Amino acid sequence: MAQARGSRPSMQELIARRRRAGFVGRAAERAAFRGNFDLAPEDERHRFRFHVHGNAGVGKTFLVRELEQIARERGALTAYVDESVAGLPEALEVISRQFAAQGHRFKELDRLLAAHRERRHEAEAVLAAPDTDRDGPSAGSLAVTRAGLIGAAAVPVVGPFAGALDPVQLAEGVDRLRAGLSARFRSQEDVRLVLDPAAVLTPVLLDALSEAADAAPWTVLFLDTYERTGPVLDAWLHQVMTTDRYGTLPATVVVVTAGQRPLDTARWGGFADFLADVPLGPFTDAEARGLLADRGVRDEPVVAEVLRLTGGLPVLVSTLAEARPAGLDEVDDPSADAVERFLKWERDPVRRAAALAGALPRWLDADVLRAVLDCPDDQLDALYGWLRGMPFVGERGDRLRYHDVVRAPMLRLQRRWYPRTWSERHGRLTRAFGRWRERLEQNLARDQFWPDGQWRDLRLAESYHALCEAPRAALPAVLHDLVDACDHGDDVVRRWIALLAEAGEDADTDAVRAWADDLAEAFAAGGTVPLLGLLLDRARGDEPWRARAWSVRADAFARDRDDGRALEEYDRALALDPDLPRALRAKAVTLSRTGDHRGAVALLDRVVALEPDDAWNVTLRGEFHRLLRDSGAAERDLSEGIRLDAANEFAWASRGAAREREGELDAALADLDRALELKPDYGWALGRRARVWRALGEPARQLADIDHALRLWPDWGWGHCERGDALRVAGRDEEALADYDRALAIDPDYASAHASRGASLSNLGRHPEALAALDRALELNPDYPWARAQREAVLARLDHQGDGTSAQNRP
Repeated sequence: MAQARGSRPSMQELIARRRRAGFVGRAAERAAFRGNFDLAPEDERHRFRFHVHGNAGVGKTFLVRELEQIARERGALTAYVDESVAGLPEALEVISRQFAAQGHRFKELDRLLAAHRERRHEAEAVLAAPDTDRDGPSAGSLAVTRAGLIGAAAVPVVGPFAGALDPVQLAEGVDRLRAGLSARFRSQEDVRLVLDPAAVLTPVLLDALSEAADAAPWTVLFLDTYERTGPVLDAWLHQVMTTDRYGTLPATVVVVTAGQRPLDTARWGGFADFLADVPLGPFTDAEARGLLADRGVRDEPVVAEVLRLTGGLPVLVSTLAEARPAGLDEVDDPSADAVERFLKWERDPVRRAAALAGALPRWLDADVLRAVLDCPDDQLDALYGWLRGMPFVGERGDRLRYHDVVRAPMLRLQRRWYPRTWSERHGRLTRAFGRWRERLEQNLARDQFWPDGQWRDLRLAESYHALCEAPRAALPAVLHDLVDACDHGDDVVRRWIALLAEAGEDADTDAVRAWADDLAEAFAAGGTVPLLGLLLDRARGDEPWRARAWSVRADAFARDRDDGRALEEYDRALALDPDLPRALRAKAVTLSRTGDHRGAVALLDRVVALEPDDAWNVTLRGEFHRLLRDSGAAERDLSEGIRLDAANEFAWASRGAAREREGELDAALADLDRALELKPDYGWALGRRARVWRALGEPARQLADIDHALRLWPDWGWGHCERGDALRVAGRDEEALADYDRALAIDPDYASAHASRGASLSNLGRHPEALAALDRALELNPDYPWARAQREAVLARLDHQGDGTSAQNRP
């Protein structure tokens, strides 16, 4: 059947497509990708992933952008991610934003991404919160918690130790860590967003992709500069594509990755039938000649010289082709510097200067170009427009980036030939980025600087140019920033180490380069602890960041429940700065966790004196007073904490617990109700309110609150023990035993659970077992009056039975 007139593209349209963006070459790669859309996903020849790889300068990003256009021609929804993302959540933000621009909003994913940003910033304070339900951690619980921190990726484990961990301890420890965060966060979703964002965000992404698949024939995700994004995304991508851990991925999704290295065969080797490997090398002679001919460069001696000078590297071929050399005399200097080759045929000295100056910043927009060039605005606009069209400049969102193989020789040229201009221009950029950062700070509270991505970008740029301008003078401030970065996650730390590496290379400064190498090695070996140790070992003794570094390092030990090391490090911090609030507060929390609540209160007295209007300081001191059973002091502090911050659910719950202990049941109930209004899924408040219900003679409500708490926090040993007690009082001892056993599985050294289990065993007539359980409780806590009374009761029953057991067991 003849096709309807006008339904097929014209010759002119087809030629225009082939010339789009001046793309020449890579015909086989483009054809393979285009042909993949003609194969149904069920066809064994269809490929679900394409991996483009090759050395810098071979045109990977150019090809990926062309593949993106091909996909869109086929009606595909597309998203493009590059190295500007620092982790999975940022990558998902980019994907969601680009799909929204194509008419497909991922509303639920956007909501969770916003929540992730907020919860991540709260996580440090959450992990430092005191354990309100235990007199102190047991050795068994510490081991499990440390394993949990490793299992939840809160601390890195590399090398031979990674496979030597007990998987049972890992699983139990992750649950315990999750439980600790649950006591502070509003919901289990918030906890998972911090501990495992991939597990929360990925299923929502897959659901959104499934919905999008109903509206478009194909969906294509492009992950560029994979040598940088791969370490963050490759394991996740493998799970998404080859397992059902997060759900199912629509079969019409195609993934394109591009980076310098081939695929990791250890991870992807078994999936060769579903992948297309696309290695890129320099242009073939025919491809390079085709590009030159397309630009009007056809004279054979000129073409041969261009091929010789570029070695077929696509970005260099393209750059020289744009100059359209007319004769051999224009390319007859084989010893010319690479930069001169890029710009030799650009005769306008203003443009040449702009191209060199534009290479100085790591990223470029019109404002940045204005900061480095002195020229009128109308000329600036023309120069910026010209730069945007240059083949060695790529667009990444609203910014321009020079291709590395072009930028590097441009930087070397300016540093060697124009050393004073080099310093002056970097100084100008340093001051410009500093002004923009300070302007942004006017709209942010001080504790919002580091969490703000725009602030970090400006600070990184400012620091880079300062290091290039005057490396020795700038290095101390950058190392100070690196200490602060350790408070804000591994991704931020990596960006600061990368900053040092780039500045050391670009400014050719051995000292900066050595710092970058050593810091990267230390961080890879064990995260922030060895990194900060390296900084402190090399400190001269007058650095203002040393006290903070000791404190941040101590925080890492505290998170790992290595309280002895943490206390040593806090003391070192306080020896340098006795009035450092964060070290005093964190040391107080650590002391309380070891059972030294009085020492914790004494430290918090100093913190409150230093920061009298900080609600958390007063609330924390009130909680420690509660643990000391000083109800009057506890209520005073907790009431003051509520006055300063009435939205702090922890303060309400803690005051409710203090009032419950004093028998002020109505007031306790009111406080705990308010805490649960503020945070409905607050497991600890539910458990404490259950105690109030017990005292008020409301067993049904008591069990309802405990059941709710345990649904939120299934591995809460205290909650299981509390429910066991409620069941035991109700005469349901068999059911109570199940809860006591669960509590002891979570923490084998939980004295209260052993004692309560002994009481239930005795009620069931299993007196020898009861005696053993009570003996274990008293072994763990010799000063335990209730357990001792229960043991005496069991011995009396055995005496009454006359089996002689009591005589050999009575103390």
